[in-house]
Amino acid sequence: MKMRRKHWTKEDLILNLVVYTTLIFLVIVTLYPFLNTLAVSFNDALDSAKGGIYLRPRKFTLYNYQSLLTRSQIFHASFISVLRTVLSTLFCTFSTAMVAYTLSRKEFVLRKLFSFIYVLTMYIDGGLIPTYFLMKGLGLTNNFWVYVLPGLVTAFNLIVIRTYINGLPESLIEAARADGAGEFTIFVKIVLPLCKPVLATIALFVAVANWNSWFDTFLYNSSNPKLSTLQYELMKVLQTANSMTGSLEQALSQAAAGTVNTITPRAIRATMTVIVTVPIAVVYPFLQKYFVHGLTLGGIKE
Repeated sequence: MKMRRKHWTKEDLILNLVVYTTLIFLVIVTLYPFLNTLAVSFNDALDSAKGGIYLRPRKFTLYNYQSLLTRSQIFHASFISVLRTVLSTLFCTFSTAMVAYTLSRKEFVLRKLFSFIYVLTMYIDGGLIPTYFLMKGLGLTNNFWVYVLPGLVTAFNLIVIRTYINGLPESLIEAARADGAGEFTIFVKIVLPLCKPVLATIALFVAVANWNSWFDTFLYNSSNPKLSTLQYELMKVLQTANSMTGSLEQALSQAAAGTVNTITPRAIRATMTVIVTVPIAVVYPFLQKYFVHGLTLGGIKE
């Protein structure tokens, strides 16, 4: 059976031209900042200060990465960042899903009241100083668990998961109850497996937020180097580079004479961006198939 060739009209050609031109433009606009940052991170710092670096390094070097990754505190701080990200993602996703399941049950008479209280936290905040004294009173300052416990349940994630659970067939839960299953068994063996798309979406949100976080380290654990995170250490490096004295011309002349090997704030920012982005970029493809599906079905409908 011969397939008929589609005859393109003038309008179709114009439409395709506009669509593909727009898509190519969006791809360029989206990718260029990342490619430029990558090029700057692999380019000599003082050479980058002259400008003219676009998509590839002009003077290739690994010194920018070497100067950051060979610091004594970096590897331990990286371990703390990975540990807090993994634990926070697991605990937050599970605890938020458990609360969301509870608030989705019509037989829970206080579900509207608790839902209102959780939503209220999205608009009203206690403030920085009261929050600090609360954490200090709970013994969470200079404590690793300050990275995990305060974020166990968040209002936005709760609403997304609860809305997704409300869309599940109620007959499955009723059938499990008829067979003698308890609420926790229903939650673990029926609800959680059906919620994989939205849980993957929330897990990605939580992981990115914890991986990029540095202010809580500065606020609660800055006096304890053993609890420092990678982002906080990189932030200190950037602040040190920004406070460097001396003009660029002087640094260039010293570098030309071979008396100094300098890394500039711009090179530090580019290198930091690549270092902290790569782990998330590696994880994201594995969750991508769940991401759009979970966020769409778990969207706020109330």
